[in-house]
Amino acid sequence: MIDPKLFDDMASKFSNSLPPSLLNFREDLQRNFKTILQNSFSKLNLVSREEFDIQTKVLARTREKLEALEKKISALEAGFPTSLE
Repeated sequence: MIDPKLFDDMASKFSNSLPPSLLNFREDLQRNFKTILQNSFSKLNLVSREEFDIQTKVLARTREKLEALEKKISALEAGFPTSLE
């Protein structure tokens, strides 16, 4: 999950970049910016860095197990004749 503070920071930066004539609307605009950012990011179907790292480790372990099984199968196949005669 994305850190909610990130949305607060981004919304704050947007609202701080407003021209002085719109400063009266800063709080409302900041809330709207935050809501828009949250909705936009949720539609992107992103994963957190932590979740990505976990899945990378799972994939690495799975590859290691697959390689070990392939070696065992090769060894077993080498011990048996493959002729269908």
